[in-house]
Amino acid sequence: MPNIKSQKDRVVQAANEQARNKAIKTNLKTVVKKADAAIAANAENKDAAVVAAVSAIDKACSKGVLKKNTASRKISRLAKRANKNA
Repeated sequence: MPNIKSQKDRVVQAANEQARNKAIKTNLKTVVKKADAAIAANAENKDAAVVAAVSAIDKACSKGVLKKNTASRKISRLAKRANKNA
């Protein structure tokens, strides 16, 4: 445990940021899985699920949880899967 006040503050901030990032990543994985399931089942709500997943990926990128190229790659692959089963 740090002795310096600023370092104590940084420990708390890091824990908060870690919790926020974990929540965003967990939600992202859930939304992408739902979109994949909708694509595989060729469900009626497939387009809405894909749009929600792309939105979640973009939001994670803007928050700094994902890098720009990683977000682009995930969106591209998701769109590719969606269009293949169209």
